[in-house]
Amino acid sequence: MTKQYHIYAMGSALVDTEVKIDEAFLASEGIEKGVMTLVEEARQLSLISKLEKHHSHIDRACGGSACNSAVAASYFGAKVGFSGRVASDKDGELFASDLAAANIVFHDKRADSGVTGKCLVLVTPDADRTMNTYLGASMDHCEDDIDWDQLAASEWLYLEGYLLTDEPRTNMVVKAVNFAREHGVKVALSLSDPFVVAVFESALLQVIGDGIDLIFCNADEAKAFTKQDSLDKAAFELRKFCQSFAITDGANGALIGDQDSLSRVEGFATQAIDTNGAGDMFAGAYLAVIVTGGNEAAAASFANRCAAKVVAKYGPRLSKAAHETLLQYKP
Repeated sequence: MTKQYHIYAMGSALVDTEVKIDEAFLASEGIEKGVMTLVEEARQLSLISKLEKHHSHIDRACGGSACNSAVAASYFGAKVGFSGRVASDKDGELFASDLAAANIVFHDKRADSGVTGKCLVLVTPDADRTMNTYLGASMDHCEDDIDWDQLAASEWLYLEGYLLTDEPRTNMVVKAVNFAREHGVKVALSLSDPFVVAVFESALLQVIGDGIDLIFCNADEAKAFTKQDSLDKAAFELRKFCQSFAITDGANGALIGDQDSLSRVEGFATQAIDTNGAGDMFAGAYLAVIVTGGNEAAAASFANRCAAKVVAKYGPRLSKAAHETLLQYKP
């Protein structure tokens, strides 16, 4: 069957507020550094109010992990669809407009009540990012938000692990994965965050089942998920869960493997100031190469180059012009 789309992505539809802070703020507010924490709206608004009084660098932009990857893949030439839920508010309108600008087909069935989800991204001087997320309408992401015909007409289903933090959405994802398999759609999953691996391991395993086609993760997530103390051991164990994988390892590049081989793909030198979105960019760029016939090594090299560009600036995405510049390096 000839597929009309390269990638159908599913994820939380969020609007990001990104702020540069010092580590003292994390300590004073009791915020765990370097991970994503789910919070209530009142807590998030309280943090933003405190930050607005003392920090001048506050940026707002559309986000969400799978959405960031979808945008990158689209700008790099893939035909992409996205499933997520926003509310009928200004942030929901902003999110939908953002996807349209990136040429992504969005199955937009907005919630009549509630608010669009928001992620507060706190960036420390060491370029690490800490996220406090209020999911809002994304908590109600359900089967009605999936364009099943578009999914069946796609080569890949791409999922973020952040979707698996409650039972209803996990059940939705499991149904989507089973549907994808029935229609010859390959399945890729990002483990997303050490928090997801630690707290929602059973949901990840439920989605993976007897194995999926591709797993994306970073070194910490790989070791936590496989319960190994070294990256090489984790890579070996990861083969039990997927046909292939790509493990990002910061400045060390990426470790890619399948059932028969394992290799390291060197990274690109950069001055990191904000690691928010690095993994999302890697996955989007990697898939953009794979769906247009490139091999895994070429995909990882291109993805490393693109991720190096993202971490050298604030914010989880690159501009359209920056994507166009990077296209000259795409295999």
